[in-house]
Amino acid sequence: MLTHLSIKNYALINDINVSFSEGFTTITGETGAGKSILLGGLALALGKRADMSSLQNDQQKCVIEAEFAISRYGLRQFFEDHDLDYEAETILRREILPSGKSRAFVNDSPVTLDILKSLGEQLVDVHSQHQTLRLTENDFQLKVLDALAQNKERLQDYTQQWTAFKRLNVELKELQDFQDGANKEHDYNSFLLKELESAKLQGGVQESLESEHEQLSNVEQIMELLTQGHQLMNREQLGIVEQIQELKRVFQNLSQYGSRYEALNERIQSVFIEVDDIATELEDVQSTVEANPQRLETINGELQQLYDLQKKHQVSSVEELIQVRDELEKKVDAVENIDSKIADKEQECIQAEKVLEEMATQIREARNSIIPQLKSRLQDSLYVLGIPSATFKIEVNPSNAFKSNGKDELTFLFSANKGSAFGELKKVASGGELSRIMLTIKSILAQYEQLPTLMFDEIDTGVSGEISGKMGEIMQEMSETMQIFSITHLPQVASKGKHQFKVFKQEQGGIDSTQMRQLSEEERIAELAEMLGGKTLSDSAMAHARELLKQP
Repeated sequence: MLTHLSIKNYALINDINVSFSEGFTTITGETGAGKSILLGGLALALGKRADMSSLQNDQQKCVIEAEFAISRYGLRQFFEDHDLDYEAETILRREILPSGKSRAFVNDSPVTLDILKSLGEQLVDVHSQHQTLRLTENDFQLKVLDALAQNKERLQDYTQQWTAFKRLNVELKELQDFQDGANKEHDYNSFLLKELESAKLQGGVQESLESEHEQLSNVEQIMELLTQGHQLMNREQLGIVEQIQELKRVFQNLSQYGSRYEALNERIQSVFIEVDDIATELEDVQSTVEANPQRLETINGELQQLYDLQKKHQVSSVEELIQVRDELEKKVDAVENIDSKIADKEQECIQAEKVLEEMATQIREARNSIIPQLKSRLQDSLYVLGIPSATFKIEVNPSNAFKSNGKDELTFLFSANKGSAFGELKKVASGGELSRIMLTIKSILAQYEQLPTLMFDEIDTGVSGEISGKMGEIMQEMSETMQIFSITHLPQVASKGKHQFKVFKQEQGGIDSTQMRQLSEEERIAELAEMLGGKTLSDSAMAHARELLKQP
């Protein structure tokens, strides 16, 4: 519910602050007073795009705030989804700077214009004769049927299944596209995979081969150095082993003369053991080193294969080649198994479509079951609103494709006169007829849904005083469960409001400025009398105005 509206520096408005209550509020004023400007300001707070022409004084910023009581609208999830602070009294604010930049806020938190607009659409529904054209759209007509048929939960389940069905079809198409492209590459990928598998790739194999290659390539040098080492170790009388052995004997004799010599003797004993072990191992190594041209040739071939594969696949290690091999293996396996995968996915699509078809059928049956009631209620209401011969032809039939709201084609035809052919609303209904049909539909929807604040902008244009009074009564009845605004030029509608505001121009500092204020009981009588008989307030007009306000 809209509880407060503040507009500063917008078009002809310098500064307006007004508070609203629940129920039915009417807004009146002369043509050109600024009623449309007032709506334009509210539209900015609800997310409409703005420009510099919106500013009355282009040296100051324009600020518009709309405060709403939102506890009945079930919007907590919306606030959580957009990381906003939920407050039962929520303020939407829009600022337009002299630079032309625009800022939007919800409860003082900056938001994008899209978020502001999305929230605004759930708080206020503005209906002018232009918006009434929505009535001619199939989606809106189906929404009316679904509200009466209580299809909300069915549609939620259907939407989830429809989304899943679309996803499955996308996955199937991806598999089919993959198959078309993969078949062309399959032979080449298989060749590459076999080539890599023949290399018997293992981590660390390249380093091991390169080390062995280095030894075999330098075997003569290695043998020569090993021989020199053996001679140094074992040369008669001058060899390292014999020299340390002699040293060991000396210190064995010294060790009996004190702990210091004993410690040195132990260290020399250790050195001797290590040197003797080295000498033995040196002999073992020397006996194993030999030239092996055949092995060297084999290693050269294996290393060259690795280098060639690395160059071919543009990598620098065996580990990377292993990754390439594993990826190729996946691609080859995927192609070889693609037929079964496609078959499985096709079955999933068939099953999902079957479930979706059943859901769509249930929705269609519910829609068809409510059509007689909708036709009857529309025709009865329009009879009261001055279209006594109004008849509707409403049919729901299966369509060829699933849609976001079912699998139906809706025929919604109208005839205003007996004997006239049925036709589409947008072709055969006048503006006044569309307004009355829209009002009737909204009054029906209000009994089934929690509608946002409804603002009717001269929806009564083009209808007679008697009929406009009936329209006012419908809005009055709707306002028992929701907030209704009506901008009107007709006293028969204005008098039905629980509250009445007047929009007028007033000169301020040599500039005409739009003002708005709530009328007292006596002011309402005078305003209605003026709407009935003009500026000169006759006794009969005043009496008529009083009668209008007394009517239930």
